[in-house]
Amino acid sequence: MILTCSSCGTRYSVDGSKFPSAGRTVRCAKCGNSWHQAAEAAAEELPPEPAVSADKAPEVRPAVDEPEGFDSFQAGSASPIRGFAPPATVIAPRAPMGPLLALIAGWAGLVAVVLVLAVCAVIYRQHIAVLWPQSAGVYSSLGLNVNISGIDFRQVDYRRESEDGQVVLAVTGQIVNAGSRQLPVPQTVRVTLSDANNHELYHWTFKPGATVLAPGQSVSFVTRLSSPPAAARHLEVRFAKDGT
Repeated sequence: MILTCSSCGTRYSVDGSKFPSAGRTVRCAKCGNSWHQAAEAAAEELPPEPAVSADKAPEVRPAVDEPEGFDSFQAGSASPIRGFAPPATVIAPRAPMGPLLALIAGWAGLVAVVLVLAVCAVIYRQHIAVLWPQSAGVYSSLGLNVNISGIDFRQVDYRRESEDGQVVLAVTGQIVNAGSRQLPVPQTVRVTLSDANNHELYHWTFKPGATVLAPGQSVSFVTRLSSPPAAARHLEVRFAKDGT
């Protein structure tokens, strides 16, 4: 016969023929609960057995067929409980790399464009200054000289010569139209001589050999000064402004 503990629900398989007709007191071997168990109807012809007190009630062992879904294990055992799975490690999903790479590429492209524009602004500063005279101040603050008129001096040189027993200083060079359109040529060119401390010693002026120049066109010039100052160390050639 099958006995079921009313306290913990453990089931036991016992020999029903050993139960008296009046039943007997039994105790659960798992939780210690005691209860009176009636005998099966077929066991009424068996001779009655003496009553057993509750504290001496025989202990019954659990049946092999324990309740469905029940997993038993011995206390202190290292064996894992059947049907129990350890908690899974949650791995956060990685952020997609596509948008990040697109952002990096966009910034890299912007930096490259800025660098190209900066290089072009330096290389073509003369053309920019002619078309946009206000930019001359920006270039000047960066230590870059520009000529906003578009007319510039190139290949300026000097040499000392002797004529009739006198020393003559000959200054040569070219006047060039560095702009992209035809430009008038200022008609007063000033040559200044200065000493080692950049103090002016002497200056003179002359007129160039052209009044207008086409884009990229140039005109050569030569001017002479007899008996130049012996202390002259520096020479400057520029277009005069307001007669200066």
